[in-house]
Amino acid sequence: MTNTTETENLCGLKSKDFQTTIDGKNTDLYILKNNVGNEIAITNYGGAIVAIMVPDKEGKLANVIQGHDNIQDVIDSPEPYLSTLIGRYGNRIAKGKFHLHGKEYHLPINNGPNCLHGGNKGFNARVWDALQMDDQTLVLKYVSPYGEEGFSGELRTTVVYSFNDDNELSIEYMSTTNKKTIINLTSHGFFSLPGIANPTPTIENQICEINADYYIPIDDTSIPTGEIRFVEGTPFDFRQPKPIGQDIEADDIQIKNGAGYDHCFVLNKKEEGELSFAARLTDPTSCRIMEVYTTEPGVQLYTDNWADGYKGQHGATFPRRSAVCFEAQHFPDSPNHPYFPSVVLKPNQEYKQKTVYKFYTQK
Repeated sequence: MTNTTETENLCGLKSKDFQTTIDGKNTDLYILKNNVGNEIAITNYGGAIVAIMVPDKEGKLANVIQGHDNIQDVIDSPEPYLSTLIGRYGNRIAKGKFHLHGKEYHLPINNGPNCLHGGNKGFNARVWDALQMDDQTLVLKYVSPYGEEGFSGELRTTVVYSFNDDNELSIEYMSTTNKKTIINLTSHGFFSLPGIANPTPTIENQICEINADYYIPIDDTSIPTGEIRFVEGTPFDFRQPKPIGQDIEADDIQIKNGAGYDHCFVLNKKEEGELSFAARLTDPTSCRIMEVYTTEPGVQLYTDNWADGYKGQHGATFPRRSAVCFEAQHFPDSPNHPYFPSVVLKPNQEYKQKTVYKFYTQK
């Protein structure tokens, strides 16, 4: 299976612009096309999604995910997690410390006093081995050696991207280890349903719904306080659809601590590990809708609170709050909160999770 050429793809990205060699591994651009005329583009550097081409209410295609149009800009991005895979541990670990099998582990401090998204060089900054199985399926593999970024155990991870004819982007993760370790993988897609532009429009008028009765409060360094709080009567109640901007500047200490929304929601689940509805995002202008389904217990809502207008694909610019992220995951700092769902992976176990992003238009 050869990569789709730039003359055949819809996103206008060129394979040659994503081809280089890093640490002896080749990077490239991979195009997934379904049978209804839509397309996703992914690079094996960090598993970054650099295009999702889906139609609006008039059938007009636009790219609804933020990214870059060449490999050097992906590497040097002001937002290093821009629509990439995240690991070994997504979100934060307090002071970069945790205990496992009687030993204290120390991770890089790269976000205030804490470790964020796996350390200085997480899965977002690694070249993955790639195999495009067919027009709609891409398999990425990466072996994280023992001690990488301070984590225990060798971790072997496979991520499968698939894009079906219902415009569902499925991301499946599978990992094994040779020594007890911790793991919390996710995808950090920065979604802009109106389509990226110069400037990309705000997400504050987009309608958001999250299937969660509870969320996880944080301190002023974005570490969980240990409480799991009921959303009712707070800016975090998205059980009924509302504009993201409705309460994003509320006089609330949690909004202040996150500089907007940067919080993990505890998803309502009938059964642990079931693939179930997590969130829905609607753009009232284009009438594009994205639904999120996941097997994970939580989803981090991040409203792009720190962007400064940096440049992305084809001259697009990304101002503050021009994207929204739904990072399906276990809870932040779980190794230091024993009553949170476990993130420990043992040698006789396989880590598995699946998240689906479904795109359609409002009738």
